[in-house]
Amino acid sequence: MNSDLAAYIRRYIEIDEEQLAHFHSYLTPKKLGKKQYLLRAGQTCKGRYYITKGCLRLYYIDTKGHEQIIHFGIENWWITDYDSLLNGGPSRMNIQAIEPVELLELSENSLSELYLKVPQTERLFRSIMERTYIAIQRRMEYMFSLNSEELYKSFITANPKFVQRVPQYMLASYLGITPEYLSALRK
Repeated sequence: MNSDLAAYIRRYIEIDEEQLAHFHSYLTPKKLGKKQYLLRAGQTCKGRYYITKGCLRLYYIDTKGHEQIIHFGIENWWITDYDSLLNGGPSRMNIQAIEPVELLELSENSLSELYLKVPQTERLFRSIMERTYIAIQRRMEYMFSLNSEELYKSFITANPKFVQRVPQYMLASYLGITPEYLSALRK
């Protein structure tokens, strides 16, 4: 069992070693090279992905052909397209590696079975969804209430690891500003 994943799980639920081993048995390791896609728009998302190494971005292409980054994911985070995963339809999102990535995939079919075998995992994934919702809610609040400079400062204060790992144009997309304006802010 991945020790970081075990520690992550134990932050949310009580689980013994046997149950952890059972949880781990449902995970499939995956590797992606830099710029490789985990999910492309039009495909149906089939799982949730725990990141053990690397950085990914979740984004869509708007009607003007611009990338709009919704979310980044780094080590010890989960990433997926919940809309496609839970509704079973084609994704409008792309999930792409920003750097080489190692993940553990938990398919939706396996999750249903895991809930039956290790019931407290339902609480784990409910907690993950709640925290995801809170993060989205805060991001929306910041986007509506802060100016671009305040938004950038808030982001780098809360997420200093991203500034070194994410290209400037991607960070600008996430913040809803132009790369040129972000460059001016960084100076």
